[in-house]
Amino acid sequence: MVDRLNDAEREAGLRGLNGWVYDAAADAISHVFKFKDFSEAFGFMSRVALAAEKAGHHPDWSNGYNVVTIRLSTHDAGGLSARDIALARAIDQIVA
Repeated sequence: MVDRLNDAEREAGLRGLNGWVYDAAADAISHVFKFKDFSEAFGFMSRVALAAEKAGHHPDWSNGYNVVTIRLSTHDAGGLSARDIALARAIDQIVA
């Protein structure tokens, strides 16, 4: 089982991320990404899907034309875990 992050671990993890927002009520982080068009958004989602599959950790996400919304929380941990921070970092590298 994966452990939830404590407050200090969560804050340290968030400092290394670009634009991710913490939702205390859901104990999750999210980010809204905007792209030039649907094709660019879909390409981004494909790259994230490959990274998520490799990590064995999958996001909750949605897509509307050129906008991709991603929310990360570890269901097994009941909230935010190191796996979420690691996947968010990988996503930040994809979008960079």
